Amino acid sequence: MTQWSSTTFHKDLFNILIGRPGGNTSMIILDEILKKPQNANQLARALGYDYKTIRYHLKIFCNHNYVEKEKLNSYTYYFPSEKLIKNLDEYKLIKENYSKLVDG
Repeated sequence: MTQWSSTTFHKDLFNILIGRPGGNTSMIILDEILKKPQNANQLARALGYDYKTIRYHLKIFCNHNYVEKEKLNSYTYYFPSEKLIKNLDEYKLIKENYSKLVDG
């Protein structure tokens, strides 16, 4: 059996996804942004989450530079950042092992 710890992963990414409540929701939102850039309203509709929930997670992602925002016309769109793309393999590994990491 593999022993999981934050030292196995990029610590910042690990803490955002595993080290706080709502990590699973964060991954669902990140997956949607990785599919295509969207604004908060689009994400809320597509995922069935409350707008405030989406904004909360987007703020965390932006503060940690995993998501970038850009204002286009009157909307703010959210894009995967270079930092997220650079750590995409680790993100996928955390996602694949989420239940082991949370329950472990």
